[in-house]
Amino acid sequence: MNPSPYFFLVIFIGVALVFPIVPLVLAWMWRKFFQPPKPGAAKNATYECGVESLGDAQVQFQSQFYLYAIIFLIFDVESIFLIPFAVAFTGLTIGAFVAILIFLFLLLEGLVWAWSKGCLNWAK
Repeated sequence: MNPSPYFFLVIFIGVALVFPIVPLVLAWMWRKFFQPPKPGAAKNATYECGVESLGDAQVQFQSQFYLYAIIFLIFDVESIFLIPFAVAFTGLTIGAFVAILIFLFLLLEGLVWAWSKGCLNWAK
């Protein structure tokens, strides 16, 4: 006796629906039975790291710090792409070697551009 091919599809859809719904229902039931009925002013107060909030939450940073962060992220993520090539360096084909050379050239070009624009100078 062979099961219908749609039987596994129905099981898959059922599992796909049950896995997200069951934790939501359990969380709702937990909240319903164990949450205090009316939180007070102390519970609704803003509290972070043991210190009451004072003043405005909006702090202005110089845009140069965002630029440092973006440049760091770009070069950090690109450097991660170098690891597989470093691990398999001896077994690379000519095409892979040329591809990594182009990648390194673009990485170096981005560094030279950021340096020439003065993006890496801390003393501005």
